Amino acid sequence: MTIKLVLSDIADQRAYERERQEFRSQIIELKKRRRVHVGPVLTLVFENRDTIRFQIQEMARVEKLTTDTAIQAELDTYNPLVPSNGELCATVFIELTSEEEWREWLPNLVGIEGCLLLQLGAGDNAPRRRAIADEGHAEQLTRDEITASVHYVRWELTPAEVDLVASGPVSLVVDHSAYQHSHILDVATVGELLIDLQG
Repeated sequence: MTIKLVLSDIADQRAYERERQEFRSQIIELKKRRRVHVGPVLTLVFENRDTIRFQIQEMARVEKLTTDTAIQAELDTYNPLVPSNGELCATVFIELTSEEEWREWLPNLVGIEGCLLLQLGAGDNAPRRRAIADEGHAEQLTRDEITASVHYVRWELTPAEVDLVASGPVSLVVDHSAYQHSHILDVATVGELLIDLQG
């Protein structure tokens, strides 16, 4: 069973500095297996307890957060991205490098967070599970004419669907009217997802 992060999981600044180099190297390797590119500008990172702990530790380091209240606020923000059993969570990045690309893509990709599907098996008739946008983040997406460059989503799978992930293949499919792409997940990524799904 996956356990959400609590205050005692977050090291204070001095303790974190002692572990940071090794922990950062571990997370870089972990994210290589959890990062998926779909089409030219969309990247997903499937999050887990370790990647979210790293995110919070780095935020605390950069912003010099030292009080329990400040750290708890970060835990409240990011804990929804720690997957529970039968669940996958991801941060979705629209990766753009210029103002011209921002003007081109962000208005055209409104609603992209609701157009991400996991296809469980091969062929057009394979079952698909649509992502759910994180409710707290979705409330902030109030503009209809432009989307954000970062989204938080999750998938809730039944035990039968988890079995389909294990038997493979698994694909990420985007069915947005302005962005239709798919990508078959490699074995290492599927292995990471099974750890999340099975707890």
